[in-house]
Amino acid sequence: MLEKLRVPFKRLINPIARFLVRIGMTANSVTIIGALGTVLVAIITGLTGLLFGGALALTILVLFDALDGSVAALTGGGTKFGAFLDSTLDRIADWAMLLSIIVYFLLHTNPTSMWSRVGLWAAAVALMTSFVTPYARARAESVGYEAKLGIATRSDRILIILGAMALAGILSTNLRPRILTCAMVLLAVLGVITVGQRIYTVYQQSFKND
Repeated sequence: MLEKLRVPFKRLINPIARFLVRIGMTANSVTIIGALGTVLVAIITGLTGLLFGGALALTILVLFDALDGSVAALTGGGTKFGAFLDSTLDRIADWAMLLSIIVYFLLHTNPTSMWSRVGLWAAAVALMTSFVTPYARARAESVGYEAKLGIATRSDRILIILGAMALAGILSTNLRPRILTCAMVLLAVLGVITVGQRIYTVYQQSFKND
């Protein structure tokens, strides 16, 4: 859904990318700093329960991480290793953001309440689909098929997570588990649908070829 905003967003961050190039930063260094910062802030957010501040910090780090492609384009184009590194560290960052939600449920909510139990299970499903979705695409491409489509891209998943964290952070304590649970359920459902879409489209391609 948010993929349509990729081009105008790239134009917006190009001045920042040019500044990073001038001070000597490479695309790979931007990727590593963004991923490590995301992991650190996500874990701190889950442990402290400071959802709104954590959401703001993570948003900045996500935007910083998006600069690696622009930096690569300004320095002669990306490399195969850079693409591999970016994709690999993205998976770690995705894990960290969902882990922060799981840790929040465990430490800052009543683990026996319905909202917490549902939220934890939904977060676990969302975590699984966040790994299976890109794996399905990569595995399809390795056997000669294409599986890029899906109702929810990584950008959509991140928007749901950070939006829910920010909203929960400004609401009363008793409403926070409900907001986070609704977001995790939505994320899990969208993730399962996306995985299903990719499996089905590869099945269609294989059926036609066979």
